[in-house]
Amino acid sequence: MERATTKLRALLKAKPFAYMPAVYYPLGGRMAAAMGFDAVYVGGYVTGGSRAVSEPLLTMTEQVETAGAVAKSIAIPTVCDAGAGFGEPLHVTRTVREFIQAGVAGVHIEDQLYPKRAHYHKYVAHAVPVEEFIDKIRWACTERDKVDPDFVVIARTDTCRFEGFDEAVKRINLSAEVGADLGLLFPRNHEEAVKAPKECKLPLVYVQSRGNRDGRPIYPMKQLEDMGYAACIDAQLFLLVSFHFAQRAMREMKETGEYTGMTHEDNVAARQAIEDLIGLEEYYAIEEQTVEDQKWGKR
Repeated sequence: MERATTKLRALLKAKPFAYMPAVYYPLGGRMAAAMGFDAVYVGGYVTGGSRAVSEPLLTMTEQVETAGAVAKSIAIPTVCDAGAGFGEPLHVTRTVREFIQAGVAGVHIEDQLYPKRAHYHKYVAHAVPVEEFIDKIRWACTERDKVDPDFVVIARTDTCRFEGFDEAVKRINLSAEVGADLGLLFPRNHEEAVKAPKECKLPLVYVQSRGNRDGRPIYPMKQLEDMGYAACIDAQLFLLVSFHFAQRAMREMKETGEYTGMTHEDNVAARQAIEDLIGLEEYYAIEEQTVEDQKWGKR
């Protein structure tokens, strides 16, 4: 069986642009795969949100378990947010090993302070010195080459917000020199978003951060591809849509005692689609040939 890491490498080579919706549980991953997406992403924001804690409070074990559960349930590659590598360079090497062993195809590692602070969600970046960041990326790549050379290492910098665009580009380009495969930065405006792919030595991943409150642009996928980005992480779409419509349904139930947002036929179709995604018919077949067969005296 072809490894997920090899599939991701092939995808990045074969396609000029890859879109990765962020999911945080296996059914979401299967939905994305069934709809024809080429890869999925497990972000820190969605994992933290789904566990009702802030992303900075996540442990490596929680993130590996979440991403690994998704990765094992689908045939397409899973990319994951590995935060600040969960420590110093030594810790980063274990982080890379754990994600590889969990079946994850690639991670991004950032230059935030570890442990990360909740103020990150207020767009207060606590960036480590560039030398510390590059050490992490270097050792992540060293571990990649030792354990699985196809594993994808994405260097992420959050310095654009406070230290400026030029500093962010410098960090991405230094990451290229130590072996990173892709880069990720956070342009503050359209001008920087256009410039970034031209000035960075690594193919860039754009983070589509829906609902952001710092003015970061949201783009159609075709526009990002035309701008020269290699991939897009849609970091909140699945979580926000799920929360929005579930909240609407629960509010209607609380206020009226019934839910009218879906017809009976809609509910039947949704249940059937879920059962199809989890492979329920295959489970029935096994039982019908074993325990259910025995129950009716057919064996």
